[in-house]
Amino acid sequence: MNLESIQREMAAAVMQPLTPDEGMQSHAADGRAMAGVAASFIAPNSRLNAFERLEIYNRQYWFRVLTGLAEDFVALCAVLGSRKFAALSVAYLNEHPSRSFTMRNIGSHLPAWLSAHPEFAGRRHSLAVDIAKIEWAFVVSFDSAQRTPLTLEQIAALDASSRLALQPHIELMELNYPAEDLVLQLHQREKRQTSEAGIGSDEEEQPPAKLPRIRRKRTWLAAHRVEFSVYYLRLEREAFVMLAALNSGKTLADAIEAGFADSSIPVEQRAAKLQKWFNQWAELGWICAPDLSGTKDDRCSID
Repeated sequence: MNLESIQREMAAAVMQPLTPDEGMQSHAADGRAMAGVAASFIAPNSRLNAFERLEIYNRQYWFRVLTGLAEDFVALCAVLGSRKFAALSVAYLNEHPSRSFTMRNIGSHLPAWLSAHPEFAGRRHSLAVDIAKIEWAFVVSFDSAQRTPLTLEQIAALDASSRLALQPHIELMELNYPAEDLVLQLHQREKRQTSEAGIGSDEEEQPPAKLPRIRRKRTWLAAHRVEFSVYYLRLEREAFVMLAALNSGKTLADAIEAGFADSSIPVEQRAAKLQKWFNQWAELGWICAPDLSGTKDDRCSID
């Protein structure tokens, strides 16, 4: 085999899911005996045969990606319990294996995937999906780009046909539960328990966390970054719709119209609402000029 063939063969073997007892599968996905596959590009040594040497890499790959996913979704793991989260993680990664040079993107499909697979979350499914959205939004917001914001004076000088954009680090979420405080509490609890338990605590099975009563309530949330910290801010529905419309490329007039469509806010109060919202967004530095470079995704590069 040439170098490319060896690399592809080894990658396929290393990324193949482990057995239930965390060993390497006896056969490759195409039915070939894994011992023969390993021997085709790995030599044995004095202590291990080719299969055993390849198995080390197979295990380490899966231990690393599973750990990475758990680190990004600490609250989700707490809500489901470690056993359910482990089963969810393996099933998710089988459908969405890592396709990026960085571990940062490994959970990018998890909120949508979990929404379509309620069997992995049971009675907490709807809440679990919201928590996954909130935790993934933290990842996106933490390391996405920061662009030069427009001042309130610059925004006020625009006309109805103007187009605006949001900072790349802003993630807008429509949720079924006001769950951001719960996520923060679970993260703090996990840090405290890890600190108290010390090394080896990750190996112990953790049952689902006992949760405070949380009522189902439609919630509109924005994750955003201030310097090097991520914050969550609740939005009124109209403001959420308006921001989403602006970020999708709609004109200022169209975004405002979309925001107030079917709104219960009295017409005579809407101008004051607009002024309040845009003042806040300008103060936070959320609004910027549209990206004219043709690339909307500036993630992983902070100016």
